[in-house]
Amino acid sequence: MKKIIGMLGITLSLTLVIHAQEKKHAQVKPTQEAKAGFESKFPGATNVKWEKEDDMLEVNFKQGGKEMSALFETNGTLTETETEIAVTALPASASAYMKQHYAGKKVKEAAKIVKADGSVNYEAEVEKKDVLFDADGKFIKEAKD
Repeated sequence: MKKIIGMLGITLSLTLVIHAQEKKHAQVKPTQEAKAGFESKFPGATNVKWEKEDDMLEVNFKQGGKEMSALFETNGTLTETETEIAVTALPASASAYMKQHYAGKKVKEAAKIVKADGSVNYEAEVEKKDVLFDADGKFIKEAKD
């Protein structure tokens, strides 16, 4: 009997953890301000999906045949955009860093990130990690995906 109750407890715990992870990336309805800000910056975008990311709203979409995402504050202020790029389009020093530190590992995807102030960063995804670089390809940090 104790084994059955223990197994039920473990199953319930795992179910709650999985559900919490799904909710983290669950679609949300954007504020009117965020939606208006998005529509003015990215007219004609398709496959639009909104998610909550911390205190911000992230919108994933396609525009001009490219996969993109943008972060908006709830008041409609755009804070950054992320555009998928070919892995070969990463700056040379970022590519060299990846080859040295992740030898034999496949870079799953890459992106160019443009902040609201115009500064540029690059991101390479490998082994469920995002490796971030500055505009010159200098390593900034590694974050879990």
